[in-house]
Amino acid sequence: MAARKNHPERAGQRIGIDENGLGPRLGPLVVTGAWAELDEAGAKQMGKKLPKKLREELDDSKVLVSCRNISLGEAWARRVVERTTENCPKSPAELLQVLFLESEKSQRKLCPPSTESQCWTTSGQEFTASDEQLARVDGHITTLKKHGITLRSVKSEIVCTGRLNQLKSDGVHRFAADLHCMERLILHFREAAREPLVATCGKVGGIGKYEPFFGPLAGRLHTALEEGPAKSCYYFPTLGELRFVRDADATDPLVMLASLIGKYVREILMDRIAGFYREKLDDPDLSPSGYHDPVTAKFVEQTRPLRRKLSIIQDCFQRRPAE
Repeated sequence: MAARKNHPERAGQRIGIDENGLGPRLGPLVVTGAWAELDEAGAKQMGKKLPKKLREELDDSKVLVSCRNISLGEAWARRVVERTTENCPKSPAELLQVLFLESEKSQRKLCPPSTESQCWTTSGQEFTASDEQLARVDGHITTLKKHGITLRSVKSEIVCTGRLNQLKSDGVHRFAADLHCMERLILHFREAAREPLVATCGKVGGIGKYEPFFGPLAGRLHTALEEGPAKSCYYFPTLGELRFVRDADATDPLVMLASLIGKYVREILMDRIAGFYREKLDDPDLSPSGYHDPVTAKFVEQTRPLRRKLSIIQDCFQRRPAE
């Protein structure tokens, strides 16, 4: 299909969506969406570089947030939540309750009793962002508004290891699970916005044609505007425009924000798993990233006897290998 001609960005409702944790060995897949309202100045800003000071703290989440340092992601999450809702969370647990699209109660319904506490124990988790970081992020949000980008909400969809493994058994690949989370977030924000919107998502795997993989959006009237390795775009008459863009987390401010807050959410959830075993084994140094690295591999082996003793369900602990 021939690519459509480029056109200027328009004022209106915008969403940026990205995933964190698509390929790790342990921990959940987190898909986060950031919703903002753009005026004419904001629409023009979307095609430009952000101010330098803002770029330094709103960029690739893999650079700015890690399992060893999550404070910047926390600062963004706290300030966005505080400025877009009536909530003022006092702990990471309270913050995540606001960020979750699906409630914690609903997520826990499918947890096996012997394994539930592995993922939901919050002891020892506290806020780490400094007052200086919080103040800087406050300034960044104000700067975005001055440039015509007014943040409205941020939400995260969580797919735990157990769900990912069950979906795989049902023939649903993790890329499709990622895409379906994006679709649910878009539908949520469309309902909140009460008008059509433009959603920019990070590319899901190497998919060029998304139509065969749609889940929540399957069956809705739409038109493919462009399909290719760098960008795939679709127009839904009652929903708006849906874009999948390669490296969107390096170019779109809302995708950057979604990626940054999503990285924080995943690190907090991964730390709950690590914290469960730190306490049981009395080993304060257990801090695996959950990715395919030597520290995580050691953590898997070190916890194996305890997991067997506690009847921890294997499919709730580790993702099945890709075939």
